[in-house]
Amino acid sequence: MKDDTAPTRVHPTQDDAVVAGLSESVGGPMGSRAGRHSWWSPVRVLLVLTALTFALGLVAKTPCVNSQWQDTEQRYTHMCYSDMPYLYTWRGLADLNWPYTDDAAVRAEYEVMEYPAGISYWAWGTGHVTWWLSGTPDLDAEDRDLVQEGTLYFAVNALGFALVALLTTWLMAGVNRRRPWDAAGFALAPALALTATVNWDLLAVVFVAGAAWAWARERPLLTGVMIGLGTAVKLYPLFLLGAVLVICLRSRRWRTLALTAAAAGGAWLLANAPALLTGPAQWKVFWSFNSERAADLGSVWLVAQQMFDTWFEVETVNLGSWVFFILWCVGVLALGWQAPVSPRFAQLGFLIVAGFLLVNKVYSPQYVLWLLPLAVLARPRWRDLLIWQAGEVIYFAAVWWYLAEELTPAGDGAPVIYWLAIALRLAAQLWLVAVVARDVMRPEKDPVERPPEVLQRSHSL
Repeated sequence: MKDDTAPTRVHPTQDDAVVAGLSESVGGPMGSRAGRHSWWSPVRVLLVLTALTFALGLVAKTPCVNSQWQDTEQRYTHMCYSDMPYLYTWRGLADLNWPYTDDAAVRAEYEVMEYPAGISYWAWGTGHVTWWLSGTPDLDAEDRDLVQEGTLYFAVNALGFALVALLTTWLMAGVNRRRPWDAAGFALAPALALTATVNWDLLAVVFVAGAAWAWARERPLLTGVMIGLGTAVKLYPLFLLGAVLVICLRSRRWRTLALTAAAAGGAWLLANAPALLTGPAQWKVFWSFNSERAADLGSVWLVAQQMFDTWFEVETVNLGSWVFFILWCVGVLALGWQAPVSPRFAQLGFLIVAGFLLVNKVYSPQYVLWLLPLAVLARPRWRDLLIWQAGEVIYFAAVWWYLAEELTPAGDGAPVIYWLAIALRLAAQLWLVAVVARDVMRPEKDPVERPPEVLQRSHSL
């Protein structure tokens, strides 16, 4: 029996001009009389697409895997670099050391993990899995093959990331029940294939998707928990509270705002408790490392330093970045306050995180993952998503060739091509920012229609 209460799904071939054009090669857009397969639901198709995209990204790592990450030139020229095989030994994970131990011998031999607690837990846990899969070798054995273990460690993490990517797709498909196909922007993203296994950033992405899923179901407590757990993995999910703030200010939902913020704080504290209780000094390393870090790869600060042959003090970079970000957040608040109807959670979240990255003192290639689920939900249009990701793909190639010194002219000249790649990346990001901001101010341009009850509840000014 047909469920009359079920939402009518929006099919991408009827909704997106790019998808409609591509569908002409297979018969054109979906018609009104088209039937549905009894098993191949949109979510199942999206999960298969995610798996294929992720697998394609792993294939791209083949050159590094074949050399067991030992060819230092190849890892850049073939663009297959990953932090994980190296940090497996450099941070004591191969010796199963707890990341927050204050044991003097361990600290004398290994640096402290420079990541938030959530990543450190995962890295430590997958280190144990790798040790077990390696046959539980004697940690002090002289013939222990740490190179081979490092490759296995990458594989263990990659398998875990594949599951994380699938869960992220599932959550994104459920944010808007009428538009599950919007999640295809994540499932088929070139950025996902290229950057998913560079570092552990994908772990935070699933919590961002979880926050969007929970907020769409009007579950502020769960939204806060997702934000708090995400912040325990990477700092940027904290900025999603800004989206909650704008929406709640407009509708005067003070209880929702307080509940979400309290849940986020509680979840973050509980997640960090093991690290704080066992090694508070080591836990602080993430904060001190980032505050003391100079301008680095991908940032406008690095371009300015190289272009003008100068050096910015760390304090100057920190101050400049945070002043810009605070002003940007004020601008997003004003934009959301003046919008004809309440902006969507993903729109505001995307705008805030994009502003943070624009002038951050480091903009690593995998940071595109921070924006990916928010961008896909904020602007589910393939034209705009592909324009943005084209900039990311170009930068992805440029940064590795820059590190391989392939983009530096003879005679130690200026790496102009790398500067142009950074500029193009930021320009593509600003394009998407502009389109999303326009959708906020002109809701009729927004591809995602809001239900009438949501629009009525919105506090229009």
